Amino acid sequence: MRRLIAPATLERILSEARRVRALVAGDLMLDRYLWGNVRRISPEAPVPVVELERETETPGGAANTARNLRVLGAETRVLGLTGKDPEGKRLRKLLCGEGIGCSGLIETAERPTSVKTRIVAGNQQVLRLDKEATEPPSPRLIRRLRRQFEEEAEGADAVILADYGKGVLSQELLDHIRNWCRPRAVWLSLDPKPVHDLDLSGLSLITPNRREAFELAGRRDGCKKGVPPLEDAELLETVRTLQEQFLPAILLVTLGEQGMLLCRRGEPPRHIPTAAREVYDVSGAGDTVIAAFTLAIAAGASPLEAAAFSNLAAGVVVGKIGAAAAAPEELRQALSA
Repeated sequence: MRRLIAPATLERILSEARRVRALVAGDLMLDRYLWGNVRRISPEAPVPVVELERETETPGGAANTARNLRVLGAETRVLGLTGKDPEGKRLRKLLCGEGIGCSGLIETAERPTSVKTRIVAGNQQVLRLDKEATEPPSPRLIRRLRRQFEEEAEGADAVILADYGKGVLSQELLDHIRNWCRPRAVWLSLDPKPVHDLDLSGLSLITPNRREAFELAGRRDGCKKGVPPLEDAELLETVRTLQEQFLPAILLVTLGEQGMLLCRRGEPPRHIPTAAREVYDVSGAGDTVIAAFTLAIAAGASPLEAAAFSNLAAGVVVGKIGAAAAAPEELRQALSA
């Protein structure tokens, strides 16, 4: 990892990050965690009994992407929908408490705030409960999102679209955002969900994981485990398919324990090995990758430096339980370890 990003480069990115202005739009969520321990099996059914010890709540989905940007120093705003419910109010309070601009949060009675409740026993997630709506917003709400986007994006250096397939990122909204960003040379990143069929052409950055990349390309992943990414013919062909189909400036495929593959137009793919030392939970790691990469680019880093920076940040967050963010001091410690 030291060969890919030098300490001086890390400090330069972190310093310039404080001048970056970013907007995150997409599916906002509230992540709720119920923490406890299991000491017995229920006599009522063959399930563990979790003795609840504490509860925590953190921003999730697009809100976690925004949190990652803010923790790294960027001036950050969010755009998305919350329900007119207690969960929506808590999510707003959490985001505002992090110093994130919340004027783009639109409350609506048409749908509830998306909530993911995870029950964790020890360090093991034993159950997840989802409360959400996945139908597209009404035309009225889409028009409101379009108008609000233009207000929130004014002066932004970069826009990140976090699509979790919950319906907020419609094709109409994506087209509007793309058409707004292009003439202004605003960097536009998107974390895609293949279940949500959208035209992803002409974006600055797309960050699918391996499974998502194959699904987007309409291909079956028949590669055996352990094959080095640059020797993986199936993966490389999938990359070519996505580059030809969507023409992104950069395609960054995250590969879990194998790190990530940086793919740029007209250049051979570049493999960045993982920076993770211990992996406890990959929840939200994709949020960290797209946030850190986009931030680094907006801060003046090269694509390779941005990939190394985001890889380092992802290596930090997978060592934590739950969706998390990597603080500057944690990056410094990880680089020197």
